[in-house]
Amino acid sequence: MSAARNLLSVADLGADGIDEILRLSDSFVEVSGRAIPKVPTLRGRTVVSLFYEESTRTRLSFETAAKRLSADTMNFSVSTSSVKKGESLRDTVLTIEAMGVDAVVVRHSSAGVPWQLASWIDVPVINAGDGWHEHPTQALLDCYTIREQRGSLEGLRIAIVGDVKHSRVARSDVLAFTALGAEVTLVAPPTLLPPSLAGWPVTVGYDLDDVLPKADVVYLLRMQRERQTEALLPSLREYTARYGLTRRRAGLLADDALIMHPGPMNRGVEVAAEVADLPRAVITRQVANGVAVRMAVLFLLLGSGADLALS
Repeated sequence: MSAARNLLSVADLGADGIDEILRLSDSFVEVSGRAIPKVPTLRGRTVVSLFYEESTRTRLSFETAAKRLSADTMNFSVSTSSVKKGESLRDTVLTIEAMGVDAVVVRHSSAGVPWQLASWIDVPVINAGDGWHEHPTQALLDCYTIREQRGSLEGLRIAIVGDVKHSRVARSDVLAFTALGAEVTLVAPPTLLPPSLAGWPVTVGYDLDDVLPKADVVYLLRMQRERQTEALLPSLREYTARYGLTRRRAGLLADDALIMHPGPMNRGVEVAAEVADLPRAVITRQVANGVAVRMAVLFLLLGSGADLALS
């Protein structure tokens, strides 16, 4: 079993661990705003991106974070690798470890893969999304963005709307938001909820119009049609009619309520195009904060002292 520190699940952090990452992220937001947004903290370290699923935001965000910490980066492309020749996942990661890398950022379509990697190798493993299971750094950047806008998550009412069943973001967000004192309501048709919500510290609503006036944050999930193996909805048009954040529904929100989305958005499905561009929609802010939060995660796993972070 690996002795390395890993980030596999939000549950591994607890409220104190989340707070530590958010506090450190403040410093890296400041770094990212500099004319030359770079510090030498991880010079000489190598971070590899091991993505078995397509990704734009998360992969580029981690690579940008590593480079701003002066780490070297390696980008493993499955389409041009020996995986296509039949190489096993274990042999792939052992080969990568043998090259002397210092951390592995992994995304995979199967739940549990990051835990398996962490048992095989002795360098930190960061879960960048595993199947329908978890996406911890997305939850951390979401917490950071809400805290940046509202000061704290304590007592906030957050509505997570849409395809909860197939969403690793929803699972990690529920863990993180509730750990920091927020009240979470899931809003979705029954076919887009998990078969069991036992152990989820949430309430469930089916009428979005009823939930929105009481929400401090409305978090819209992408309709993940690529993961749906059965017909769960009559049509996307009907989904939008009942669960899309239209201009009319946005008018039900309080003036200071936030609109969030993990991206990529299906404009006109989960959220109307004009609503996504409102000032209260902090979707691009989530992307910007993602770099600083991932800098904080890499620093905590690989850094050699907080006093060096901003030198």
